[in-house]
Amino acid sequence: MGATVIAVSSNDTYTFTKPNRDSITLLAGLGVEGDVHAGVTVKHRSRVAQDPTQPNLRQVHLIHQELFDEVREEGFEVAPGQLGENVTTRGIDLLALPVGTLLRLGADAVVEVTGLRNPCLQIDRFQEGLLKQVVGRDTEGNIVRRTGIMGVVRAGGVIRPGDAIDVELPAAPHRPLEKV
Repeated sequence: MGATVIAVSSNDTYTFTKPNRDSITLLAGLGVEGDVHAGVTVKHRSRVAQDPTQPNLRQVHLIHQELFDEVREEGFEVAPGQLGENVTTRGIDLLALPVGTLLRLGADAVVEVTGLRNPCLQIDRFQEGLLKQVVGRDTEGNIVRRTGIMGVVRAGGVIRPGDAIDVELPAAPHRPLEKV
């Protein structure tokens, strides 16, 4: 079985979680239609405060269902959309993808991977102790962020649960993901 979309979520207001939808529409260069984070320039409040003219490299947030399965084993219940993601996936190692990877979602939509989501304290407000489950350190002491990836929309289209995800890696050498 290949990579698939498990759930799609969006919200037109600033809240931590996003309700699941039957479908979402991606708009080229903007993000998820009707989502508070859609736009050419940054929409995340902390980034707007720093420089509202920055390009929006966080138009679409994707997270892997496998993370929810892992934290469930530690006693946390997290469902699609609850960590603020737009697309919940299964069967693809999102965190291992290099910058510039193209993800073809459904029939038409294409998202270019820009980097890692930088998890924040809101995760602990959602469920106390969850932040330590999704952020850690590797053997060299580097921070490991596991709360999904961010991307920009290169081609628009409708995405629904059950849609296939195809991966197109960029030309080598590959650049590893960093927080955006």
